[in-house]
Amino acid sequence: FVVLFSPHFRIRKRDDFEDVLEERRRSSDLRYALRCYTPTLYKGLVPCKVSMLKSIVLQSDHLQCVIKQVSSESGDSTECVAEEASLILDEMAHRMQLSTVRFFVFTLSKAFKRLFRSVCVNEEGIQRLQQAVQEHPVVLLPSHRSYMDFLMMSYLLYMFDLPLPVIAAGMDFMSMKFIGEMLRMSGAFFIRRSFGGDKLYWAVFSEYVKTMLRKGYAPIEFFLEGTRSRTCKSLTPKTGLLNIVMEPFFKGELFDVSLVPVSISYERVLEESLYARELLGVPKPKESTSGLLKARRVLSEDYGSMHVYFGHPVSVRSLAEGKIKRSQYNLLPRYIPQKPSVDTHEFLNDAAFRLVRIQEENMVLKPWVLIATLLLQNPDGMDLSSLTEQTDWLRHLALAFGAFLDWPDHEACSEVISCSLALHRRLLSVSAGHVQLSVTDAPQVETTPEEAVFQRAVVVLSCASYRNQILHVFLRPALLAVAMQSANSSRKDDIYNCFNFLRNMFSNEFILCPGDSVQDFEEACYLLMKRGVLQVLEHEIVMSASGQSTLAFLCSVLEPFLQGYQVTPYTQCANVHYCAKVWGSVFLSFFLSFFLSFCIKLYQDFHKILSSKTVFNIDNNRKYFLGNKSAY
Repeated sequence: FVVLFSPHFRIRKRDDFEDVLEERRRSSDLRYALRCYTPTLYKGLVPCKVSMLKSIVLQSDHLQCVIKQVSSESGDSTECVAEEASLILDEMAHRMQLSTVRFFVFTLSKAFKRLFRSVCVNEEGIQRLQQAVQEHPVVLLPSHRSYMDFLMMSYLLYMFDLPLPVIAAGMDFMSMKFIGEMLRMSGAFFIRRSFGGDKLYWAVFSEYVKTMLRKGYAPIEFFLEGTRSRTCKSLTPKTGLLNIVMEPFFKGELFDVSLVPVSISYERVLEESLYARELLGVPKPKESTSGLLKARRVLSEDYGSMHVYFGHPVSVRSLAEGKIKRSQYNLLPRYIPQKPSVDTHEFLNDAAFRLVRIQEENMVLKPWVLIATLLLQNPDGMDLSSLTEQTDWLRHLALAFGAFLDWPDHEACSEVISCSLALHRRLLSVSAGHVQLSVTDAPQVETTPEEAVFQRAVVVLSCASYRNQILHVFLRPALLAVAMQSANSSRKDDIYNCFNFLRNMFSNEFILCPGDSVQDFEEACYLLMKRGVLQVLEHEIVMSASGQSTLAFLCSVLEPFLQGYQVTPYTQCANVHYCAKVWGSVFLSFFLSFFLSFCIKLYQDFHKILSSKTVFNIDNNRKYFLGNKSAY
């Protein structure tokens, strides 16, 4: 393996930001909401009426073909199936009305000014988007950490005279009285969480999205991750909708499609406590109008700043070049449904991971994520002076690794940390110069030991959600650090084998692009070499004299995840034992058969590691000799 000193690993310059709330604080919100709105449209097209869009979808060759198939399979008349398709479309479709959008703009202007100190947007990204919407159909792909995401997206597009998007939303919102219908009139279209084998529903949905894309009526907006991330860590992307928006290009119906990744970062997440409770098993509150009204107390809270970064438009044409054979789509008429080939599946998966990786790289990180990382590694707390010193050290490490860090200029480190501690005071206590995670807003009543543990867990998980925001910065160097510790060897091949094992193990935990194992290894080596942590020789990787503290920190970053993967099998075994007692031997035999197949596959996947006699340290007290088949 050769470490590549290429521009790929250099820290690239990001755009500057502008606070869009600054002007809103100085002028009338009502006048702003009622201002002339003249968006630039794709090829100058005028958006069609809802009735016209519905007619185009229902009369499309693709949907008519599926209606005939469903009619033949079910025995129902084509008229009956067509009526069902019409009802599905009525339930699903948006009904954009500018008057409703103006009402939301007025209301959100008031709310955003109370919730956030600033909402910062990269204007260069807006200019790129203004150019993109005139050239090709646009698909907006925001990150998803809060319900606020899609509201802010539409608000910003209205602010900059860009076409308002049509947004894929879950059916949960449709059940909200008044609010659900208002969201529909602001551009939301509602879809089921899962379609199962409903061929007709899938056909209506896909044709509806593709029609809007082909005709260029409005940008499509959806979340690649599928749902909000309760841990503030990027989720494994879903590819269903991505396939739908790319298919018109595959079939030659569009010359190109522009995918615009958008990174939305919060200094303090509105749902931080709610997410922690959901992770601990508390049922998710059902979306309702009454719940929204009760939640208005959040308007009295301070949520710091918010950053929205519009990334460079990604051309589907460029992505697919040399990877997708579009000629395969010429073998059948375009309207006949085709299942994606294996190559197409791999391409979609790879593209989705790379788009989420772009989202991660453009996430703006606040000082609190550094502080949270250190406090989680020191559960007994830290002296304020020590916390300040280590945060400053961690800041320089993160910047060296390419972090997009929003650190106030010309302010002392101690002042920056004091401001962050004040904003997140509900998660910690500061006493006699000692900072510690604690429940500071708990009622002064007697609690049971279980309640006390639960409250403590809410605080720790809330803090961990902020730590998770910076994991993508340290992930690859951390994998290398753990691999160096585990390999018990300085040979480059042994270290890479351990690195690859860890990378495969965490492939569903973090955003690690398929097939990029060697590239990730080289990137980790380069970053640690640049920092002076190690030296990469022809056949060896050697830690430098000053690199111990950095490698120790990086190992501790992954430690909670390694421990979690270690504990999970024990928990599952306990669950299996209980289920076997309740459901009997049928369940147990089925599970053991599945588990055996899984173990055989795992053995085959890691046979090379097994044969290399690699030692892998799970923790300081245990060593697993993967080269020993009987131990395995």
